Amino acid sequence: MVSVDLKRDRVLLRWGTQKYEWCIEPRYWRNPTFGVAFLLILPLFFFSYPHLLTMLTTANLLAALAIPLSLQILGTARVNFGPQFYLGIGGYTAALLNLSFGWNPFFTLLGTIFVCGSVALMLSPITWIARGLYFSLITLILPLAFLDLTYQFGDIFRGEVGLFGMSPLFDLGRVKWNYLSYYYLSLFLMLLYLLGAHKITKSRFGVSLAAINENENVARMMGINVSFYKVIYYVVPSILTGIVGWFIVHTFRSFAGVTYLPLEFMLKVLFIVIIGGRASVFGAVPGAYAVSIIEEALRSFGHISHWVFPLVLVAMIYLLPRGEGLWGLYKKRHPRDYYPKMHVRRE
Repeated sequence: MVSVDLKRDRVLLRWGTQKYEWCIEPRYWRNPTFGVAFLLILPLFFFSYPHLLTMLTTANLLAALAIPLSLQILGTARVNFGPQFYLGIGGYTAALLNLSFGWNPFFTLLGTIFVCGSVALMLSPITWIARGLYFSLITLILPLAFLDLTYQFGDIFRGEVGLFGMSPLFDLGRVKWNYLSYYYLSLFLMLLYLLGAHKITKSRFGVSLAAINENENVARMMGINVSFYKVIYYVVPSILTGIVGWFIVHTFRSFAGVTYLPLEFMLKVLFIVIIGGRASVFGAVPGAYAVSIIEEALRSFGHISHWVFPLVLVAMIYLLPRGEGLWGLYKKRHPRDYYPKMHVRRE
């Protein structure tokens, strides 16, 4: 039997022992709806500028990298300094399967998920063994070691040049239409990650992960299987990161480890997490757009931009609310708006 209960701020639907609810109070959905609508119409103003559409697509992909990283930091209680390691694994897996075996993007996606999941599962014990600085150093070394392999096995990975000529996701016949479609696909991917993170932080899993992040020993005393959660939230975000690498391969039709595996790219992702607001996964979106826009604006300065860009990011970290970033500025103006918060250690 189905029963519907209309309350002041939500609608409850009961079906047997199951219960579903939808929030209808404006403060729950108004601003997120406006934000998504803005991102949907934003590329229409830059339709005649393919390089700007590429910048917006890159911003969506950077946000899609920062969101799983934030969940991984929460679920493992460890700071990963090498999230681009699985970006490289996913990208090279998709590229090699496509070029060497002729697999279409759907099958390369399955291959990417399998390879990234297998590698992450094999490396997941480091979440039990290594703590604090040791875990960060291990994760920092992994992408740098992989980068060296791309040079040593240049006949496979093509070192500095990288792989190119992979199959596109689709071809609409016009370059501008392709750029526009890839923006919307990257936006869908980013919003899908954001929705998943939103559901997790609202669920019982979010409470368990916050307990693990606060104190692992206390979490064990509460009956939480800490080791199981650490494996899950190391493996799943790693797969999500690898999928971003797959998307890059079939969107830009090229992939080079020298672009995504070095320390500079890792710092960019971490800057996004900090500038956006490390206490909330929602901060990854404004953080990614801010970093992408600043980087694009500074390109006109030539070689000077290589050292001006990090200085500007450091200045933003210093000027923005500590730990809250751009999302903290929003929360100060809209304190009653509801958004699930992710608890992150402040040490």
